Amino acid sequence: MNALLTFVNESDFRVNHRLVGWRPPRWFRIWMLTATRLGDGWLWVLTGLLLLAAGGRGLDVLGAAAVAAGVANAALVPLKRRFRRPRPCECEPNPHFATNYRPQFRGDAFSFPSGHSLNAFAVGTVIALAFPFLAPIAFLVAASVSASRVFLGLHFVTDVVVGAVLGAAIGVSAFGWLL
Repeated sequence: MNALLTFVNESDFRVNHRLVGWRPPRWFRIWMLTATRLGDGWLWVLTGLLLLAAGGRGLDVLGAAAVAAGVANAALVPLKRRFRRPRPCECEPNPHFATNYRPQFRGDAFSFPSGHSLNAFAVGTVIALAFPFLAPIAFLVAASVSASRVFLGLHFVTDVVVGAVLGAAIGVSAFGWLL
């Protein structure tokens, strides 16, 4: 087991090192910055307002999405405290992306798992299951938010993968339980 964790950690550092040396096109940097800002909370406020305005089924979906986000955040804090993994930008500064990262709250100083990915997939999965015609958009947005965290040097690949899988599982559970 220790060898597996060492391999995963080394792989994460290799990917991060390659990203530090990469100079992406301007459009890609804008996309990643926009995606990460949406994941900061703007997307969830907009989504909530749209579901609220839809009424009926939208209100039920809003409730399930809120529960999914609540459970995701309740899981996030103890996981970050347990693993205390430093962020990639603290290990190797990424001159093209993250600069002077300051966590919004003390528990967010750690990298594993990605809260942006966890929330994006928890809420996105509820929306995708409730409105299948929106599934491609919901998962594209969730994947963009998740990818942005790696490309901005704020998370390792395994941070966002675990966040996405855990978030999707929470979203499926919230949907099944409440809808």
